[in-house]
Amino acid sequence: MDNVIKTKLGHISVIGDILGVTNIVLGEKIPNEGKINPIWIEEIKEYLSGRRKKFDIPIILNGSSFERSVWEKIREIPYGKTVSYKELAESLGNKNLARAVGNALSRNPIPIIIPCHRVIKSDGSSGGYTGGLKWKKNFLKIEQGKG
Repeated sequence: MDNVIKTKLGHISVIGDILGVTNIVLGEKIPNEGKINPIWIEEIKEYLSGRRKKFDIPIILNGSSFERSVWEKIREIPYGKTVSYKELAESLGNKNLARAVGNALSRNPIPIIIPCHRVIKSDGSSGGYTGGLKWKKNFLKIEQGKG
């Protein structure tokens, strides 16, 4: 099975090996030299169709201890809900870390499974997103039942 999912916004490439996913790349078709479990591709397709709210896909995180703590905290945000960068920083123990949280989100290697699209600005606007805001808005629409 191919590791690339074709969507209306572009390709989603799933990269990893039999132990887990290490990267998801939005908008590009990137061949994977490792062996991806076809069930993982199906889970992502189920999410994209609005049928899956939680992933069972094992992931392998490479990043600093702070980045990993941010990414793990993001995984606690419920499906269909959003939090602000400031709220996320507060949940990590320091509201002044909002910019550092944003930087960690920009380095999220596994979007969708680590749902950084659920983090928005305090004023309710989108903020940034790796791969472009079209992806973030699309993922939020899926989770609001509008996708």
